[in-house]
Amino acid sequence: MQKPYKQRSIGDHELSPETLMMGYAYSPSLSEGSLKPPVFHTSTFVFQSAEEGKAFFELAYGLREKEEAEEIGLIYSRINNPNLEVLEDRLAVWDKAEQSLVFSSGMAAISTSLWAYLRPGDVLIHSEPVYGGSEYLVHNILPDFGIHRCCFNAEEGVAGMDVAAEQARKYISENGGRVGAIFVETPANPTNGLVDLSHARMISDSFEKDGHRPPVMVDNTFLGPLFQTPLEHGADLSITSLTKYVGGHSDLIAGSCSGSAEKIAPVQVMRTILGTMADPQTGWMLMRSLETLKLRMEASTEGAKKVAAFLRDHDKVDAVWFLDDLPGDHSDRVIFERQCKSAGSTFSFEVKGGEAEAFRVLNALKIIKLAVSLGGTETLASHPAAMTHSDVPPAERDRLGIKDSLIRISVGVENPADLIADLAQALESI
Repeated sequence: MQKPYKQRSIGDHELSPETLMMGYAYSPSLSEGSLKPPVFHTSTFVFQSAEEGKAFFELAYGLREKEEAEEIGLIYSRINNPNLEVLEDRLAVWDKAEQSLVFSSGMAAISTSLWAYLRPGDVLIHSEPVYGGSEYLVHNILPDFGIHRCCFNAEEGVAGMDVAAEQARKYISENGGRVGAIFVETPANPTNGLVDLSHARMISDSFEKDGHRPPVMVDNTFLGPLFQTPLEHGADLSITSLTKYVGGHSDLIAGSCSGSAEKIAPVQVMRTILGTMADPQTGWMLMRSLETLKLRMEASTEGAKKVAAFLRDHDKVDAVWFLDDLPGDHSDRVIFERQCKSAGSTFSFEVKGGEAEAFRVLNALKIIKLAVSLGGTETLASHPAAMTHSDVPPAERDRLGIKDSLIRISVGVENPADLIADLAQALESI
């Protein structure tokens, strides 16, 4: 029987995610009438009986299937915690998933998910560019564990994906193994290149063998969970750095992974063993932030549209990589209109010149902060080539479009007229 505090509709009326963020998966009756869930600062939970403890552990370690309407009971905060459980239920609403997991960082979510599915001898198909931490993981760490990678530039579209898939087939035919997973980031950081998720799923289906189909994992940080729901387009796991828009206040570090119960199960076991879950305080703060997620993301996106329009017409700007500005004949336009609900508020632009000119602009900013994160209430700007993607070899950066003249900006909720004034005076420095 569905618990009353987990109802998502009133009669035939389906409740919106922003409404459910105010109370879904929690009842004040569970905590002395407290309107908001208290912070459960505890490591350990008491069993009512030895039989109950046994049953909880059987589910936690996948020793048996759940009975109808059965839930894993509370055991130990490395496995589950009330704050995280409520938060995960709410994140699953936004991601349109059966289940979500919360991690100590976005990279913890990505690495735990990959470790759950990759084995020595496997091939990883992945897109480029990706976030700098992900870049280092797939280029420098996974190969040490016997993982071979076949990559494609997001700008190459489905043709590039097909080439990477054929490279994977060739490698497997010569060396054995399988495709363990397909990992993509869309929109890509920092170029906003798009990956066709339905095509990625088609490639995944083509590699299904002996009951294994490589999961399609999507880093959904730039648009998720409000403006893109990868699971609706064939992805198996939607991964988000909650540090960014969901946290939204530049005061916490966390990540999430959402998907079907079947696809999440190995990730959940791996999280338990690696201990990469978030802490209760962070879970509580994220629940606070979810209540204003829609308001913040919509406000920052409206501001980004105005900032991008200003930059597009400026004579000292060479190019603006804002998704709303994609030409009608661009291959990404079709993907954008099918897959994305908005352009979001993080994008990049190129100034005329190179690193020196970009640095002069960044150093002249007065309101906009020079920092590498994104998705906060404040507007941030950074230089990807010298900062987040500095470990990528220069030739690779050039191939991926991460030029020395490129500046990434994440528009916050300030008055966009003030941001435009700041950018205008900064651009005068070149």
